Amino acid sequence: MPVDQYVYFALSSHVTTAAEMTAVLGLEPDETVVRGSRIPEPEAIPVLHRWKIVCREPGLSVDEQIARVLERLAPHAAGIAAVARRLDAEDPRGPSAVLEIVRYFNDETGRREHVLGDAAAEAPDLFGWHLGRDILDFLHLTGAVLDVDEYDLTQDCADDGSGS
Repeated sequence: MPVDQYVYFALSSHVTTAAEMTAVLGLEPDETVVRGSRIPEPEAIPVLHRWKIVCREPGLSVDEQIARVLERLAPHAAGIAAVARRLDAEDPRGPSAVLEIVRYFNDETGRREHVLGDAAAEAPDLFGWHLGRDILDFLHLTGAVLDVDEYDLTQDCADDGSGS
């Protein structure tokens, strides 16, 4: 079964820009979202600003992807926590900090296949994952929530024209 997945940690705000978050944290994000960048006309009505550290490396388990993201964030944990508290105070709709796990199953464009049989012993298990105490401590310190989005992209029988 093809599995495509990635993980990111994000700070989001309706007021504070990603550039301002970067200046305070002293850590360059991998990706940013600029408020209003999704709606170009007639008037930009932005969703929010977002600062993100991302791991999209194929073939890694969710655990390994989270570990890569947290390795980069751990030295800045106190600053991230302070920024997250400030962002939460700006906008009570928060929380502003999130650890996001995104997974696509049965994606024909997926980068990895779940391997069965003898090869399974050598292939990484992309299905199971867990959060260790260090990750839970980081989420608690920063006030971050965990959001897991999983999508089954299996084509419905009605969609394939077979009618059965």
